[in-house]
Amino acid sequence: MAESRLLLVTGLSGAGKSTFLDGLEDLGYEVVDNLPLRLLRALVEGSGKNAALAIGIDSRTRGFSSDVLLSEIDELNKHAKIKVIVIFLTCDADRLQLRFTETRRRHPLAIDRPVTDGILHERQLMAPLLDRADHVFDTSHLTVTDLRLAIDGTFTREGGPPLTISITSFAFRQGLPREADLVLDVRFLINPHYVKNLRKKSGLDEEIVSYIKTDPDFEGFFARLCAMILPLLPRYTAEGKRYLTIAVGCTGGRHRSVMVAEYLAGRLREAAHPVQVRHRDLH
Repeated sequence: MAESRLLLVTGLSGAGKSTFLDGLEDLGYEVVDNLPLRLLRALVEGSGKNAALAIGIDSRTRGFSSDVLLSEIDELNKHAKIKVIVIFLTCDADRLQLRFTETRRRHPLAIDRPVTDGILHERQLMAPLLDRADHVFDTSHLTVTDLRLAIDGTFTREGGPPLTISITSFAFRQGLPREADLVLDVRFLINPHYVKNLRKKSGLDEEIVSYIKTDPDFEGFFARLCAMILPLLPRYTAEGKRYLTIAVGCTGGRHRSVMVAEYLAGRLREAAHPVQVRHRDLH
C-alpha cells in the first residue's frame, strides 16, 4: 500500500475547486493551490513518508499544459511509495456562466472576451485530464453542503480529525458571538454577582461553582442539556460539519456563563470529544 497519498484536484474554473480543497484541508490533508507545474514533483517527493497532500492545479497555473501535467503524473506514479489520485470538477456551461455573472469575476481564459468563450476553451484544454481522472464530480446541481458530504464520504482518512467543538462564554450586554451555532442563556441561574464576597471572583473559582450548583434547578438543567447535545454531535459529523461553536451567555459574562461553559466542556471531554473553551468577556 502507498505510504504517501496525493490528491491532484483540477477541473473547470467555477466548478468548486476552492470549496473542494477547503473540504480536504478539514479532513487533515496538506493543501496547496495554484502550484506551478515545475514545482509539483519537488513538493511531492520532499513531503516525507505517510504524507497526505492535496494540490490544486488548473488553467490559472503558470505554464499550465494538460500534456505536461499528465507527464508529471506518470513520473510520480513510477514511485511505489506515492499514490496519485486525479480529481476532476466539472459543471454545465449555463451554470458556470451564471456563477461568474453572479460573482462578477472574470473567467481566467476570457479576460477580453465573453465568459462563454472562456468556458468552451477551458473545457477543450482540460479534456485530456478529464479522460484520466480517477474521480469526476459534476457540481452543476450540488449545494456546498452536498459537495462537502461527497468529499467526506470519499476521502476521509483513517484517524482523521473529529468534530472540533468550541465553547465560548459571553456577556449578553456585549452582544452575541457571531460564530455561534448554538446559544444557551443561563441567566435564570442564581447570580453570584449579588453576593458580596463572590462578586469579584469568576466561574473558574470553586466558590462560584459550588454556589451555582446550589440552585435547585441546576442539576436538572445540566442533565437535560447534556442529553440534548451529546446525541447531536455524531449527527453534525454525519452532515459534514467540522466545527461546532456553543455559546453560553449570562449578564456579565463572568460567573454563570463561565461556570456552565467549563462544566459542559468537562462533560464532553468525559465522552471523548475534543473541546476548546474561550471566555470572551471574562476580563
